[in-house]
Amino acid sequence: MSRPSTSRIFLERASYKQRRLIDAARLLPLVGVLLWSIPLLWGPEDDTVTSNADALLYVFGVWVLLIGLSALIVGKLQDDDATSTAGPPD
Repeated sequence: MSRPSTSRIFLERASYKQRRLIDAARLLPLVGVLLWSIPLLWGPEDDTVTSNADALLYVFGVWVLLIGLSALIVGKLQDDDATSTAGPPD
């Protein structure tokens, strides 16, 4: 009879969290492109000046949102990296 495997099936919580944050950082440009393409779907309206201004405000709003999300993800990754390299106190 063979011995049961002693290797762990699941990842540690910190490693799993860090990998999911890295995945989120990789998906952020794709989400940005999808959100930026939404104004292209807006149909022509009676007042094109208003629709152009709305589209411009939307694009810059998405841009600010993406900057905020990327800063949040990077901050969390740096916090996780700092705690994992520090190790437990002696």
